[in-house]
Amino acid sequence: MDVSPERLVEQANERFQLQDYYGAIHLLEEVIATGRAFADAHHLLGVSYSLAGQSEKALEQLDRALTLNPNYIEALIHRALVLNELGREQEANAMLRRARQVTSERRGGFHGHVAAKLANQHAALGQAYYEAGGINEAIAQYEAALTLGPAFHDLRYKLGRLLLEAGRALEAHEHFQAIVRDRPTFLDAAAMLGLASYLAGDGLAARAVWEELRARRPEDPRVEAYLALLSRSDVEPVGSGAGASPSRKKKKK
Repeated sequence: MDVSPERLVEQANERFQLQDYYGAIHLLEEVIATGRAFADAHHLLGVSYSLAGQSEKALEQLDRALTLNPNYIEALIHRALVLNELGREQEANAMLRRARQVTSERRGGFHGHVAAKLANQHAALGQAYYEAGGINEAIAQYEAALTLGPAFHDLRYKLGRLLLEAGRALEAHEHFQAIVRDRPTFLDAAAMLGLASYLAGDGLAARAVWEELRARRPEDPRVEAYLALLSRSDVEPVGSGAGASPSRKKKKK
């Protein structure tokens, strides 16, 4: 039976608490390999690498966590600690200043670090609802999380996928579009943007997104599969934006 990325992260946390850092690394690398890793996974992997004495790998993973969630206070602090250990004091001090700036910000009436923790708790509750079969309740929790952490694009990505699963392609399209606009290197979000366009009836937009993605990530077999799906589809590219009514090709008699 396949183990979900969320469950693998939970198992990695258990190994981490037992100070089995290499065990945690092994599990987290599995999560990374799925292409569905989020900021929490990258952060924990970075800390595990640091405690295992692999500072450069730690920095790489902490950077990836911060790319997904620029206000991830723990990742900022741990990155500062690793930089300090490497003797890169100026960079470490810059990270600490950035962390202090985040904690002084207010979102949703809360200080930044409190808002971030609450956002992650909403997301955890959303995941629990989803696993219990409550997709609408899960969506509501992720929406609450994004109110507190609008820049948390890892959570926005999860919300977009839930909206697709709930048949709400137009809403999903808006979220994936926001991610791609703010994080052009988040290629999984680009793939989902194409899928949201396709499901909303805009085959032309889907093709444009997927062809650009194929040029940037030619080794990804999913992109070819998406384009093949589009070629076999009887949905005409409408070219008028996501949500346009799909027209059907006339079948030859």
